[in-house]
Amino acid sequence: MKKKQTVLWTATMVATLTLFACVTINIYFPAEQVESAAEDIVNDIRGIMPPQNDGQSGSHQQIFRKIRFAFSPTAAWAADETTVSNPTIRSLKEKMKTRFQALAPYYQKGALNEGNNGYLSVRDTGGLSLTEKRDIKGLVDAENSDRKILYSEVAKALKIDAGQIGKIAEIFANEWKKPVR
Repeated sequence: MKKKQTVLWTATMVATLTLFACVTINIYFPAEQVESAAEDIVNDIRGIMPPQNDGQSGSHQQIFRKIRFAFSPTAAWAADETTVSNPTIRSLKEKMKTRFQALAPYYQKGALNEGNNGYLSVRDTGGLSLTEKRDIKGLVDAENSDRKILYSEVAKALKIDAGQIGKIAEIFANEWKKPVR
């Protein structure tokens, strides 16, 4: 009798362990919230005002985005999480706004490149003076340092695992790549 109980108990444990071993954990990544935050932050840094709604219905794309978000699995969770901000993000945005004014002429000269990784690099310094070449390197280094912190802070604000910061940077890259006006 005792042998039957041991065999039954062992079989139950093996079945239970097998069941748990087959379970995969799906980590949710809130891409839409990151995209929205990236658009808001980059536009704020660049001084681009969001389109004003004059009381009429928005574009089809805006309406679709609102409907899609409303029925997304995280709509209840993110309903009050429309703006990503904390003291560190606000401070970074102010520093980056000021720096953007210094970077703007280099964008216009085609000396800067926005990478797919969310970071800025020097593209072509051929038409720059020695002083400009020195200045652009310092500006790019400072900008990339602040971007790295920004992506980390966005992850914290949206409660995203730090291992996903690369995805956040890639989403921001799409916004940074939009033409500078």
